[in-house]
Amino acid sequence: MRGRGLAAATVLVVLCGGSAAVADTTTAGSGARNIIYIQGDGLGLGQRDLLRLALKGKNGRLAMDGLAATGLVRTASDDPDEIVTDSAAAATALATGHKTRNGAVGVDGHGRPLETILERAKRAGKSTGLVTTAQVTGASPAAFAAHVPSRDSQSDIAKQYIENSRPDVLLGGGEDWWYPKGNPGLWPDKPGEESRSPYGNLVERAQRTGYTYVRDGDELRATRANRILGLFANEDMVDYGPDGVGKYAPRVPLQQMARKALDTLSKNPRGFFLFLEEEGTDGMSHENNAHGVIDAGRALDDTVAEVLRFVRTHPDTLVIIGGDHETGGLSIENYDASDTDPGQDGPFDVPGSKLRFTVDWTTHDHTGADTPVTAEGPGSTRLGGTVQNTDVHWVMRLASGL
Repeated sequence: MRGRGLAAATVLVVLCGGSAAVADTTTAGSGARNIIYIQGDGLGLGQRDLLRLALKGKNGRLAMDGLAATGLVRTASDDPDEIVTDSAAAATALATGHKTRNGAVGVDGHGRPLETILERAKRAGKSTGLVTTAQVTGASPAAFAAHVPSRDSQSDIAKQYIENSRPDVLLGGGEDWWYPKGNPGLWPDKPGEESRSPYGNLVERAQRTGYTYVRDGDELRATRANRILGLFANEDMVDYGPDGVGKYAPRVPLQQMARKALDTLSKNPRGFFLFLEEEGTDGMSHENNAHGVIDAGRALDDTVAEVLRFVRTHPDTLVIIGGDHETGGLSIENYDASDTDPGQDGPFDVPGSKLRFTVDWTTHDHTGADTPVTAEGPGSTRLGGTVQNTDVHWVMRLASGL
């Protein structure tokens, strides 16, 4: 079933990944030429409330709150042993429309490759990009452009990028997976880190196949290449740790990477697919570091604002903002100076008021909570209500005709 060619104002039930999503169809010929999926990894309702209260105040609104459609996404994986998803299974559901077991990237539960929305976009002549503050070969971006039974096979993922799926823009961390042992690359290895590609120098191989390699923000800003590889850290671009230890300070801001990706991919008159990810919201939630979540969330919302500026002049763009799962079991509580619960984080001031609040954590792991999704553009109304994560894939497919 395609989104194009259907009469405006009709309503249909779209069967997506085994669930029913009620959706308004788009006007004939008004489909999405561009698709931008923005992920706050680990971004649940609690994280979004934390960001809104800490950054905009009690009655404020984040850039990601201003989109036309709002819904909830169910995130459970199809794992025989676990209900709560990991990032690999969640991203595979988003990328392919099929649930899979935890740890699997772009394959079903039997290890068989599943075609992704990025690969469909490439086959249709569109440009494609993966941008993240995690390792660019990490589970979430990889699920859109690679097929491996284990998310740990990151050099295999890098090799598949440059040999098979060939995204036009690849920006993030994870340099160690691209260089062979003994070649540290640009970024000094921290204790426990080392280059580990079994396939030789994959950066040089990428350059031989047409990628321009950039090593920092200045080189990224200066390049006019149409195919870009940028690796800005040994592993993730964020230094994780508990409050007072962890630091959100990527060498190249997500907003800058997003701006370059938009400038590059939008040259293609056939349109593009772009995956953008802020990893810090997940990593800092794993550490129960609410200050770090706020810093990462600020960067994420600045990036959303950057994307929405692009959308104002490119209204044929579907933008979806979601979280692959919730991390930490985060909840907001009134500040009580007499409460000495060691699991609390804060207090935090609420801008524009005298109010303060604290954050309570229930785990250092993922939870099975639904995640919020907001969307704008052709087909976005299909994400109103409660949907499965596989439905998000089908919404992108229906909106774009891929």
